Amino acid sequence: MQSARLCRLFPTYRRPTIDRRHHSKYSTDATKNPFLQISDEIQEAVHRNNPVVALETTIYTHGFPYPQNTALASYLESLVRLNGGVPATIGVLNGIARVGLNVEELIELTASAGRPGTMKVSRKDLGYIGGLGMTGRKLNGGTTVAGTMVLAHLAGITVFATGGLGGVHRDGENSMDISADLTELGRTPIAVISSGCKSFLDVPRTLEYLETQGVGVGTFADSRSGKIEFPAFWSRDSGIPSPTVIQDEKDAAAVIHAQSTLGLSSGLLFANPVPAQHSISNAEMNSVMAQAVLDAKDSGSTGSENTPFILARIRELTGGQTVKANRALIESNVIRGTKVACELAKLRAGAVDGPQGNRSSSTKVMPLMHGNLSRTLISSTDQPSLDAPRTPGMRTEVFIAGSLAMDLSCDFIPKSGLESQKLPRPQTSNPAVISQALGGVGHNVATTIHYMGTDVQLCSVIGADQAGATVKNMLVEKGLSMSGIIQKSSARTAQYVAVNDGNKNLVLAMADMAILEGCHAEIDTIWKPQMDTQKPKWLVVDANWDPRSLQQWLRYGKTANAKIAFEPVSVAKAQSIFVSPPNSTFELGVLPDHAVSLATPNAMELASMHTAAREVGQFERDDWWQVIDAMTLSSSGSRDKLLLMTNAALVDEGIPQQSIQLLPFIPTVLTKLGKEGVLMTQILRPGDDRLTSTAHSKYILSRADLDHQTIGGVYMRLFPPAENVPTDDIVSVNGVGDTFLGIIIAGLAKDKPKSLIDLIHIAQQGSVMTLRSKEAVSPEIKKFRTLL
Repeated sequence: MQSARLCRLFPTYRRPTIDRRHHSKYSTDATKNPFLQISDEIQEAVHRNNPVVALETTIYTHGFPYPQNTALASYLESLVRLNGGVPATIGVLNGIARVGLNVEELIELTASAGRPGTMKVSRKDLGYIGGLGMTGRKLNGGTTVAGTMVLAHLAGITVFATGGLGGVHRDGENSMDISADLTELGRTPIAVISSGCKSFLDVPRTLEYLETQGVGVGTFADSRSGKIEFPAFWSRDSGIPSPTVIQDEKDAAAVIHAQSTLGLSSGLLFANPVPAQHSISNAEMNSVMAQAVLDAKDSGSTGSENTPFILARIRELTGGQTVKANRALIESNVIRGTKVACELAKLRAGAVDGPQGNRSSSTKVMPLMHGNLSRTLISSTDQPSLDAPRTPGMRTEVFIAGSLAMDLSCDFIPKSGLESQKLPRPQTSNPAVISQALGGVGHNVATTIHYMGTDVQLCSVIGADQAGATVKNMLVEKGLSMSGIIQKSSARTAQYVAVNDGNKNLVLAMADMAILEGCHAEIDTIWKPQMDTQKPKWLVVDANWDPRSLQQWLRYGKTANAKIAFEPVSVAKAQSIFVSPPNSTFELGVLPDHAVSLATPNAMELASMHTAAREVGQFERDDWWQVIDAMTLSSSGSRDKLLLMTNAALVDEGIPQQSIQLLPFIPTVLTKLGKEGVLMTQILRPGDDRLTSTAHSKYILSRADLDHQTIGGVYMRLFPPAENVPTDDIVSVNGVGDTFLGIIIAGLAKDKPKSLIDLIHIAQQGSVMTLRSKEAVSPEIKKFRTLL
């Protein structure tokens, strides 16, 4: 199938005469195999030529204990995504080989580490573990380098990053103890990036054996010149010259591409030396290894028991130095492997015809998906991937932690002759126009930010149901990253149903957001490592999470030094920011130790937040009073001043007063008031230009003492609506507030952000566009990109 694939990718390529027994079957056959499951994300990425990196799992099942192994698995996957790739963690779960383990599967597999029934799975074990699964004995297993290569090849993956390779054991000429990793490299066309083979092995004989198997071996120069040696795992040098030298990831990708185009069935080994700061000298390691090998011989450890015994003994003899080196080299290999995969994807996308790198100017092969079948067509135009790989090293500016749902909007339509009836009748059916769209607060905010050209990752959950499948397809079509989307097989995809009156105003809504409850493990092991790695400038959290999860997001966002925006979602859920679950020690901080920097409630949500804060005693805290006192708000004449800045209706409703009292916890509150516009209430820091500007003087509610280190004053401003939209022009109110928040955050996340005042004006205009759109977020807002 390899040469057939080349014929599809390169129309001018002629099929070579090659022994077909060594070629695997991709795509259609693999995805129909009852013993192999390839995740939708991996199938999609492979067929779109996005850079996919295979990751093994014996490091988790037989290397690290639970839950440290879960955290490591999540971290390595996040490294792949951060550097522009799609991670394909491979293992065996309940007797089924899986390529692209999802979160639940990964946790289940890593939790089985150390159990007697958890196997090390090489090529020879795949049939055994699958067959026993048929008889009811469903075993788990971590795949070795050889096992991972087999399954990665079946899934159409070319690049595999791991720690170290097996090899020829010392005294192997007598024991015949040779790792299956070497023979697998000789018959499976996978490029393996590792730190060489374990250095307690016979490195010269390992290289000789690889040469016999027809395996190309090269070592990354890693900025070195002159003689380059093959690495000895924990040591950068082994004393043995490398067969070839690879200068960088582009060179490696070119070698892979050429070998693939030739139709060769053997693999490639690219040795990546351990980072210099973690390298242990070769002389020291030789002494340690000699002792460990001798101890293994004395103990009678042979076969599959030999390597674990030697590794444990080396760890003891080096005082744990090898553990640190292990961690450093696997991280380095994953990053380098991802960069190689990205360069390879570029080569394949360019349809390079041969050594001169001539690009076809008229045709391009576009991979498509239809169900589980793969097919290709020749396209006369270049159509970029909707989920294009991230630029390696790119920082994600904004993380969104929130809901992702299927939205149903039911717009009441009065019967002919009863046009004055604007409200649907209760307890009976009503005529309506019903539309479906991808929604959820988190999704809507993320889509807005994506449309505005700011890099964003949505962190949310979907179920393994029909709604979840639809959601995934729609996300891909929009071009939103799938990096933070988790699929739970035991949960329902979130859905939201809105019933609107004849003027398109919300009458009643029903929301099934239970899937976001109880995601505590996923936040700890998946999203937190991603956030720690990518260090976003902003984290937007909506209130659909349960209180404990919400507190996790706030705590971890603050730890990652991200500014946090809170979207209250609804009257009931708005209270969650001030409600602590039982036994919680988390307390919402006040300025300057605040967690939340900005909130965007509507008037009713603001009142709900204020009530919750008051009822749980937040307005009785000493630190809250200290901030309020520092604002120097005058009790005499305060109503008159509020009336000048807002209007009587808002003051009578208590909206300005409530927003002021929340400022110690949330220094910027933007209250969405519908036809009244937006009320901005903000604590100004000392030195803010508005404190001395005549143009802004009418919006300064109070000024703090000049020597105060944290507070300069309070700014309050009512922004009128950008436009009074006629009722007949309103298509849907869903997503209007989310569009507003998304544009604000997209602007604030820029390297040189505009003022919040300017952004509010732009956000109001974008909200009007969504008001007129059938989409949850109007694509027309893209025209505002240049304004940010």
